Amino acid sequence: MMAVPNDSFSLNSTFSPYTSKNSENASGCADWPRVPMTTIIPTIYSIICVLGIIANTLAVCVLAHTSASRRTVANTFMLNLCISDLLFLLSLPLWAVYYSQGYSWPFGRVTCKISGSLHNLNLYASIFFITCMSMDRYLALVHPLRSQSVRDLKRAKLMCVLVWVMAFACTAPTIALRDTHYIEAYDVEACVMIYPDATWYPRLAWMKVLLGFLLPMLIITCCYCAIGRHFLAGSGLVSLRKPSRSASAFKCSGSQDGCAKPERPPTPCVNPGSGGGRPMEGRGLERVLWTVAAVVLAFFLCWFPFHCVTFIDILKSDDWLDGCWAQWAIQNLTPLTLCLGFSNSAINPVLYCFIGNHFRGRLGTLSKGLCVHLKAREEDHSQKRGSFSTRLSSFSRKLSDLKDLAVVDASAHA
Repeated sequence: MMAVPNDSFSLNSTFSPYTSKNSENASGCADWPRVPMTTIIPTIYSIICVLGIIANTLAVCVLAHTSASRRTVANTFMLNLCISDLLFLLSLPLWAVYYSQGYSWPFGRVTCKISGSLHNLNLYASIFFITCMSMDRYLALVHPLRSQSVRDLKRAKLMCVLVWVMAFACTAPTIALRDTHYIEAYDVEACVMIYPDATWYPRLAWMKVLLGFLLPMLIITCCYCAIGRHFLAGSGLVSLRKPSRSASAFKCSGSQDGCAKPERPPTPCVNPGSGGGRPMEGRGLERVLWTVAAVVLAFFLCWFPFHCVTFIDILKSDDWLDGCWAQWAIQNLTPLTLCLGFSNSAINPVLYCFIGNHFRGRLGTLSKGLCVHLKAREEDHSQKRGSFSTRLSSFSRKLSDLKDLAVVDASAHA
């Protein structure tokens, strides 16, 4: 088997002439076991790719075909999140081949740049959209009335454009620095990050940790702490309950039957998903809140280990850490934690399906509509085929009659 490179050749932030000291230190850690990346990583990537593409495609179809009256701010952010996940998952088979061939990139320089950029773009876009969803939950649940003028579909679409611009801006260094590089010692054409000097890697790594994880998670945590404090204080408990239908809710006054027409119960709160003033019952609020909370928790559990390993790599590159354990963690845990992070792209639409009842209902409606459409097309095709057979049979009978007439006419002349 061809020897594969060390940590200087991994998917996240790879080769640089200034990381050669890692190779020198690795020689003293030969007794530490290595994970067989060329077999494990492609297998995991293939599973994530298949499941993720199917789930996200279904999610995009359902969210994109939602009627205009049912489109919400939360669904707008979810749709863009699924598109981001889907774009990245389409590039995952290339990385599976890359690992299976011993870190040899056979797809060319342009594909290397695009695939590497899609990874970083998804990392930033995912957490940015999840942050937007959390802020939307905070406004909808804590300030339902004051936020009506802010939370509408036009502003949500504008926010999505802004998120994509920010994600592309954060990905710009990867587009510039990601390239193919021939490593003579290993006889591979690797798809790697080539840094101009030694200061670039820690700066970009810190940007990834801060902008791609810590700062968004701080905002998300503050939003959910404010939501929890709001409901625990009792001011929001009423909004999570269905309006009472008991007789005590009605006001009576002197009239013909001794009781006036019951007044309409007060609106519990504003629909947190839309910018309008439509009421939403307690179960709907809880469902939307738990869906977004599950997406946030899944992102944290999937990406936290990767950012921990990245932090170890930053400390090691600045000579704050040393030893075989750090070297082993960077070499072996970086690809594995990336697999865990990539699995988040397949988990998000599954969360929508299992937690969101409306999503399951729309998916069932869409599936039934598709089946009806296919059945109608099949019946139409059968009718056309039957009509053609009938016309062909009629034409054959007419042709046979003409032949018989011609035989009779010939006999008469004879």
